[in-house]
Amino acid sequence: MFKKSLLLFIALTLISCHATKSPIVTTKKTASKNTTYSPRSKKTSTTKPKSRNEVIESTSRTVVTNDIVSNYVVQYKDIAISNMKTYGIPASIILAQGILESGAGRGRLAEHANNHFGIKCHADWKGDSVKHDDDARQECFRKYNKAAESFKDHALFLTTRGRYAALFELDKDDYKAWAKGLRKAGYATDPKYPDKLISYIERYDLGQYDAQVLGTRFVPADNQNSRAVNISSRNDDYYEVQKGDTLYSISKKYNVLVEDLKQKNKLSDNTLSIGQKLRIN
Repeated sequence: MFKKSLLLFIALTLISCHATKSPIVTTKKTASKNTTYSPRSKKTSTTKPKSRNEVIESTSRTVVTNDIVSNYVVQYKDIAISNMKTYGIPASIILAQGILESGAGRGRLAEHANNHFGIKCHADWKGDSVKHDDDARQECFRKYNKAAESFKDHALFLTTRGRYAALFELDKDDYKAWAKGLRKAGYATDPKYPDKLISYIERYDLGQYDAQVLGTRFVPADNQNSRAVNISSRNDDYYEVQKGDTLYSISKKYNVLVEDLKQKNKLSDNTLSIGQKLRIN
């Protein structure tokens, strides 16, 4: 019995010694399928209303956005205000012409010659010039070192030429009359020129700069129809003068002649006072 037990012990020992050892497997650490990666963070863009495109066509055809036009106004409004004070040209007209003639600063003449008002050389021009197709091929246009020189030359151009003299008899806040007067005096050949200027003035509230110089209250074009007129409820034939009113603006509002207003109200001159009641009919 002892021998059998001994033999059994020896056999088990031999089997244990020849048993295969478990292999050690070295694996390259990889991310599991469930691993969450952090990609490079993207900047969150704030949604901005789309700018409206429009084509400005004068000395060149230029596509701009309303933001570009607004920035142009901000950039040159101080020069326009200064020129209005010095030369008597409404700032609204200066800016509107600048927008139209220069393509809001993006037109070829503005970019290559700092010419913001499409002024041609003419016989008296002694400065630099560039050639540009306009009414005819390769016409001569004035070239300036900087935009401010163009704004000043525009003022001198209007104030020193007799054909524009009638403009300076108009009220400084009557941009519609100035726009039509420029076309009539021959500044542009485009029959829609006045409408284009008026459109820019009203869309971009350029009249506010005229009001700033004149010390009057600015009323945006959208509110013109709702402006408080304060006509007597008992008699619609009378109008109460508001701040900023002139005989000319009132005459245009009611389609009557300035002289008729003066005669009906026994006025010896064009002086008005706020709150004064004028007979219209």
